[in-house]
Amino acid sequence: MKLAAGKLLLVVGTLVWVSGCASIGPPEAPSLELPKPPSDLRAARKGDKVTLTWTIPARTTDRQSVRYLGKTDICRSVAGVVKQCGTPVGEAAPPPDFEKARKASAKKLAASFTDALPAAIEQEHATEFASYAVEVLNTASRGAGISNQVRVALVPTLPPFGHFAAKPIDQGVGISWQCPGTVGRRSGVKYLFRIYRRLESGSSWIKIADVDATECAAGASGQGKIITSFLDQSFEWENTYFYRGAVVSVVETAGKPAVEVEGDDTAAAKVFAHDVFPPAVPAGVQAVFSGPGQQAFIDLVWTPVSDADLDGYNIYRHEAGGAAVKLNSEVAKTPAFRDAEVVAGKTYFYSVSAVDQRGNESGRSEEASESVP
Repeated sequence: MKLAAGKLLLVVGTLVWVSGCASIGPPEAPSLELPKPPSDLRAARKGDKVTLTWTIPARTTDRQSVRYLGKTDICRSVAGVVKQCGTPVGEAAPPPDFEKARKASAKKLAASFTDALPAAIEQEHATEFASYAVEVLNTASRGAGISNQVRVALVPTLPPFGHFAAKPIDQGVGISWQCPGTVGRRSGVKYLFRIYRRLESGSSWIKIADVDATECAAGASGQGKIITSFLDQSFEWENTYFYRGAVVSVVETAGKPAVEVEGDDTAAAKVFAHDVFPPAVPAGVQAVFSGPGQQAFIDLVWTPVSDADLDGYNIYRHEAGGAAVKLNSEVAKTPAFRDAEVVAGKTYFYSVSAVDQRGNESGRSEEASESVP
């Protein structure tokens, strides 16, 4: 039976179209779903707690998107580098709804884990380091290897000093703490007492001082409990602040940078830095009359007051048996004043006070007297 010419062309055309659209090749191997090991592991130690942070892998080792994430093993070694995880010291669970969270977030997802260092390790390896790594696994508990490694000093830290307190005084905010009554320091380790401050309306703590505390940590060289202090003058009055402190262990090795490990914090002390403290009382007031051949007046001079927030001075005068009257309408900005309102035949008594920028006025100085001929 013969096909019509039109039908034959239709069949040939159809075969050509099908063969042109099909792509036949070897089948792709299924993904092993092994998360790529993190390369940004970081560590921070505070007291006996080591906090590890890393970025959760978004890709597998065969460059596919991670769809199914398992736990992450935490690896620690005090015998050098971590070659393989072996027996983990902990594990971090994957984020709930990982696939949904990964798709919803435009940023990389972060993970963290806090490891508590055993006291026995700190004591036995006090001058050494621990190495940490993590291994991210898939849901079948298989991984592609460990992350980059980080090292953490194992020097023991001291508990925070007791009786930590802060209060405003005339020169600033006085901060005090009590040294321990028993020896707590470790030979070959220096200690600092690090003080932080935070504005009540703020969220960040700033370091304001590192005070040498090696002797304090040693129980004040056997002298028993003593109080140590620091004066903060870098704040602004009329604000509320929080203060806290921590003992820092410092290990110095020849030829290497010093290693610092910060201990746990004291309880925070809250302070309202309200300035109700007047400046120092002026001293050295002298009164000198001038008048022959010109208008009579009495010049006053005194020793300048050195308070940082000084605004100026008030000048007071009285006659014998009378009440003192302030002579100036505005505070005098310099330690000198000329009284031109004097009358011949009278004796005047002068005193001076200092005023700060918040209007606190000091007591009056000792009086100086001068007579007008």
